[in-house]
Amino acid sequence: MLAVPGNLFAPGTRDRPFTRVAAIADLPAGQMARFTTGDLDVLVAHTEDGICVTDDRCPHMAAPLSVGSLTGCVVACPLHRGAFDLATGDVVQFPTTGGLDADGNYHAPWTPVEAAGKPEPTDLKARARALTRVRRMRYYPVRLEGDWIEAQLPD
Repeated sequence: MLAVPGNLFAPGTRDRPFTRVAAIADLPAGQMARFTTGDLDVLVAHTEDGICVTDDRCPHMAAPLSVGSLTGCVVACPLHRGAFDLATGDVVQFPTTGGLDADGNYHAPWTPVEAAGKPEPTDLKARARALTRVRRMRYYPVRLEGDWIEAQLPD
């Protein structure tokens, strides 16, 4: 299992029973998959440092990370090019839209090196994006049981 910071575990999971989320054989190293139960979608990722289960939502604007890419321990969001280290929960690449980090600090919009720079937002939609907070990742306790990856999920 990937050792995640204890303060990033999702509330209400520690006393829950473990639920099967994926067969170990179906998730080789470097792969990730979505598991859905009720209205909860989780990302099961087999990183180079181990297996972790987190919300299958970008902490920026909730796009499904499971359709993004996984390189080492870094998952990239398919929507705004944000990238997040699953081993630490840290932002590796802030989303292109800019916005607030988890501590409330503002980050201006950015563009890839090969593109023209973006001006500061002025319209209502862009201003709303500038106030969107990139939240911290939430993790679910994980264990391997026989041929299965299991996680403690909330009700």
